[in-house]
Amino acid sequence: MSIPHTKVARQEMIKDWISQGSIHSQVEIVDRLKNSGFEVTQATVSRDLEEIGAVRGRDSQGDPNYRINQEAGDEPLSKVSRLISDLLVDVKSSGNLTVLRTPPGGAQLLASALDRASRAGTIPEIIGTIAGDDTVLVVSSQADGAERNAQLLLSLAQSEQI
Repeated sequence: MSIPHTKVARQEMIKDWISQGSIHSQVEIVDRLKNSGFEVTQATVSRDLEEIGAVRGRDSQGDPNYRINQEAGDEPLSKVSRLISDLLVDVKSSGNLTVLRTPPGGAQLLASALDRASRAGTIPEIIGTIAGDDTVLVVSSQADGAERNAQLLLSLAQSEQI
């Protein structure tokens, strides 16, 4: 599988590395990107980190690392809960696929929140989504995981309505 050498792809790779807790310096990011086929400078990486909201901090051992700065109210699971509560019209599942129906225009917003929660490890059962105008296809990491994902998403919608 080939990764496109675009700014968006580069920034997504950086976000994934940061979410895994494995990034400690800009030089490390430059090296990893170059090993992945990207031609970048440290200045480019610095701009990327700023654009994706990465901040430098310390891990539990006191070593420097990067993390994505999220506002307190913008935690991935709480955002998914709010959006599901507001947008979910219907849920159907089969095998490893769950289909979510939303009002027109709502699918991409919901899919994006689900993808972010998945990448953050908050909903690891979801490996990805595809969104249309009013439909989101959610792909489960388990061959028979669609029903569990459907139940999880329904429970998130109900917990936000309380």
